[in-house]
Amino acid sequence: MTTTLVVLGGTQRLRRADRELLVLAGGLGGTHAVVPGAPGQELLDALAAHGTAAVHVPAGEPDDRLTTPLTALTEAAARACAADAVLLSATPEATDVAARLGVRLEAGVVTDVVALDAQLTATKQVLAGGWTTRCRARGGVLVATVRPHAVELPDPAPPAGEPAGRPALRRHELTDGAPAARIVGRDPLPPTGRPSPAEARVVVAGGRGTGGDFGPLEELADVLGAAIGASRAAVDAGWIGPEAQIGQTGLTVSPQLYVSCGISGALQQRAGMQTAKVVVAVNKDPQAPVFEIADLGVVGDLRTVLPQAAAHLRRLRS
Repeated sequence: MTTTLVVLGGTQRLRRADRELLVLAGGLGGTHAVVPGAPGQELLDALAAHGTAAVHVPAGEPDDRLTTPLTALTEAAARACAADAVLLSATPEATDVAARLGVRLEAGVVTDVVALDAQLTATKQVLAGGWTTRCRARGGVLVATVRPHAVELPDPAPPAGEPAGRPALRRHELTDGAPAARIVGRDPLPPTGRPSPAEARVVVAGGRGTGGDFGPLEELADVLGAAIGASRAAVDAGWIGPEAQIGQTGLTVSPQLYVSCGISGALQQRAGMQTAKVVVAVNKDPQAPVFEIADLGVVGDLRTVLPQAAAHLRRLRS
């Protein structure tokens, strides 16, 4: 039976990306989880509901270095449970951990996975989304980062776990003395009231065609409960912060619905959103490349199209 080790992002509750990894691991065989600090009761109950056999935590306090403590913990956990696969969410920090694990475990590393079968063959897109490839580790452990929304969650959610089924808690003494940068401060981004583009089920993204006015996009996003994203051109122009950038040099997203507004659809942008389930494009240029990948294309001015769409959705919901 395949043993899969899932690396979680927090200590108190499961994020959607964590649940997706656990569902994926549950379909492969036995599941173990890595938690970067002392787990809360809500988290342990949720892990029990997902059939997690054991939770691996550090023996001491969480370290304030960057990714090296989590790498050391995951390495120790992978060796302790003889993991066949290690799954992480496709975030920049997790990708850094995956790369370090690949060296330490002599493992095959596959990033931005969108599917993984029972033989641990991973599916991913490469070359700016132009090709779909299937990859398999040639030996040892597979380390994979999985894109958000790549896994369908069961509906309804699994029931809370019973105390008898709670996972075993395994503490690891970490002796990783490798020099590394240390976190000396954190400045959280101001709250927007919207989900993060990386985890949102719906993303409304704007590019050069917005002219810097994201008002129509925000109106539509409010109706859809969506995140706001942007192309590199919009970020470079200073119209929106870099945390919203989607593309080869920004975030990689896989939402259920991606609304592209005033974005040409160049390869750089497509690399970050091409795995969206449904793509709707709004652009004045009928020759824009984005229409080649769009499921629905609207040739028109976004300042006219988006308010009409938002008003129609509000009428439907009322």
